[in-house]
Amino acid sequence: MDNANEAAIREQTTARLEKAMGTFGTAALASMEGQLPWFRRMPPDQRSWIGLVAQAGIAAFVEWFKNAEESRPQIAGEVFGTAPRELMRSIKLKHTIDMVRVIIDVVETRLDELAAPGGEAQLREAILRYTRDVAFGAAQVYAQAAETRAAWDARLEALVVNAVLRGEVDDGMHSWAAALGWTSKPVTVIAGFTPEDEDPEVTIDQMQLAARRARVDVLAGVQGHRVIVIVGGAEDPLEAARPVAAKCGPGPVVVGPAVDDLYDSTVSARAALAGLRAAAGWPDAPRPVLADELLPERALDGDEEARHYLIEHVFDPMCAAGAPLLDTLTTYLEQGSSLEATARLLFVHPNTVRYRLRRVSELTGLAPTDGRNAFTLRIALVLGRFGSRPPRH
Repeated sequence: MDNANEAAIREQTTARLEKAMGTFGTAALASMEGQLPWFRRMPPDQRSWIGLVAQAGIAAFVEWFKNAEESRPQIAGEVFGTAPRELMRSIKLKHTIDMVRVIIDVVETRLDELAAPGGEAQLREAILRYTRDVAFGAAQVYAQAAETRAAWDARLEALVVNAVLRGEVDDGMHSWAAALGWTSKPVTVIAGFTPEDEDPEVTIDQMQLAARRARVDVLAGVQGHRVIVIVGGAEDPLEAARPVAAKCGPGPVVVGPAVDDLYDSTVSARAALAGLRAAAGWPDAPRPVLADELLPERALDGDEEARHYLIEHVFDPMCAAGAPLLDTLTTYLEQGSSLEATARLLFVHPNTVRYRLRRVSELTGLAPTDGRNAFTLRIALVLGRFGSRPPRH
């Protein structure tokens, strides 16, 4: 076929396409209604937008074919630019491919009618080339939308983490979290350090992946050399922190106490950060470590919440139990945890010392015979006595 004859056939085919173009959209929508269940479930306004997308795609094809396919069609702008951005959230990429396939089927069933005599192969080849570009264009549009959503989600995530750290946990912050799909309870905040020479986005992505594998929800943010992770839906906070700790850099990883929801998450965040600052005082601390296990170091570091806790939950119960209990514990600690030495100094039987130490353990949850617990008890005794000393004049 010579060029002149090919051009004449193309012109005749184009005229037929332009004449039938108005009916294509209606036929395509009717075909989608019959073949695509997801399309039937859509509200009328969204189906109307899809009809406009179909019409735009057909019009773009006719114009491209009319110009002898001189350049690659600008699919994203001409076709998908017709629909509002909100439609991208309702239609998956697979659905878009289904939609394109149905439209092409509609065109191909009328191929003999639309093509001028001798132009069937020409039109069929053009359709194949155009649909290929539509598929690539759709993938590009969805990829760009995904990148945009990911960037927006990252900004929202950072805002939520910053709000928790600043104590600005209000309904606005809950709206941001809800936009990220956050519904998890209870909530725990974990604090650690970022890996050296690693991009913060990479760190957060790895933590998100580790969290999905552990089947918990995570919101994470990097602030300087610190990484703050909000974990939701974990039955065991310490166990949930292990995959997160594996992605942190060298140094301690501190797990704040579990709280009911995001409204109380600031409490967990304060404890985790205080523990992170004070963890240097316990070089052999496990990783991860609960913030409550660092109460003595936090108290020595000036954490008022830790001091208040040790006085209220450790010192005060022993005071209420009577002076003999405090005297026994004090003597026991000062005598290097020796039952016999304590009994001799107090003029009591060693079994009496054992009984009183057991009462200390029952009242405080801390066993004086354990080295770490003994250190916590000693700090609680000092803090409690500070609180009961007479005022200076």
